[in-house]
Amino acid sequence: MHIVDHDTANKRFLIRDNDGIAALMTYVISNPELYIIDHTLVENAYRGQGLGDKLVKAMVEYARENGIKILPLCPFAKGRFERLPEYADVLHK
Repeated sequence: MHIVDHDTANKRFLIRDNDGIAALMTYVISNPELYIIDHTLVENAYRGQGLGDKLVKAMVEYARENGIKILPLCPFAKGRFERLPEYADVLHK
């Protein structure tokens, strides 16, 4: 099972493996109510396992819990927001 960690000090959500990081998504805090997803990376060995989706979902859940809107500039995250209407409540318009 892949567990998503929120590394607030480095402004990223990540999934670790035994040797390091399997996937990560970084963000920038524009203001306390707006976070910008700027990069998502899944290491080649972990592609196709849904890790990127888990990272986006974790950020959406964090945003809901903390009254934050998300601006997904990263193409991967932007695509998930476009395909998943259930994320519309945290999408910055």
